[in-house]
Amino acid sequence: MSKTAFIFPGQGAQYVGMGQDFYDKMPVCRQVIEKASQVSGLDLPKICFTENEEIHITEYTQIAMLSVEAAILKALEQEGLMPDVSAGLSLGEYGACIASGVLSLEDAFYVVRKRGIFMQEAVPAGGAMSAVMGTDAEVIEKACRETEGIVSIANYNCPGQIVITGEEGAVAKASEKLKELGARRIVPLNVSGPFHSAMLAGAGEKLAEVLQSVAVGEPKIPYATNVTAEYVTKASQVKELLVRQVSSSVKWQQCVEKMIADGVDTFVEIGPGKTLSGFMRKISRDVKMLNIQTVEDFEKAVETLKNQTADRE
Repeated sequence: MSKTAFIFPGQGAQYVGMGQDFYDKMPVCRQVIEKASQVSGLDLPKICFTENEEIHITEYTQIAMLSVEAAILKALEQEGLMPDVSAGLSLGEYGACIASGVLSLEDAFYVVRKRGIFMQEAVPAGGAMSAVMGTDAEVIEKACRETEGIVSIANYNCPGQIVITGEEGAVAKASEKLKELGARRIVPLNVSGPFHSAMLAGAGEKLAEVLQSVAVGEPKIPYATNVTAEYVTKASQVKELLVRQVSSSVKWQQCVEKMIADGVDTFVEIGPGKTLSGFMRKISRDVKMLNIQTVEDFEKAVETLKNQTADRE
């Protein structure tokens, strides 16, 4: 039987105006974004909808992104639409946690606000990230292992696109090595730090303290975690994986392949941008991909998903 997955993008997909039509037109979405503002102590409509620099600063980006993703998710739930499984890229995994029921809205907003602050504070001088195009993962892993200093894979995004992260000098050396080994293209990323590297382990340790005060429920549906690309099916797994996720590689391609192998044939990208849809084109063209970042997208997706549900029955 066919299955549907809700998937949530991560930091980098944000833009000014994201979620505004949902906030203006759908009361449930307005309530969710206002709840996120209340929990975080931030004016999220101002950050999300008006020209400002804060939207691109980690400590604000993360809670702003999650507020919009959660708002759209709750609108889908109000339509009676639930996924069979879920997943999210990096920050987006908190959207998956809400969808699966392991975190309440309030707790997810609280944790992500702290996560953004800790990651912003933990960013050391001399960190860097680069996207490597057109080289196999095994070659990149080997180059990182053989390079002196801290450098590792941050993201397995899709075939032909892997991101490396770590100390600026080590990332540069690994990049040179990869060019010699035939990498088609290497693009330094304009980011504020070496995310998903060992250099962010301190932020994970602080996050662990915050998570101690948060209740975690049993998953109503499984979600695929970035850390292992396996399903989380027990509440006892959640906190440790969210801590590890801060400094571990994001195994996004592997998460998607896991869900496809499990029978997922429809993926719904919930939130700003079309990053995950772009990755999906390179991972598999045999699945249906829906993208919801506007109310118009939402209406089309609801119709499609309800028709699919009717066909299954």
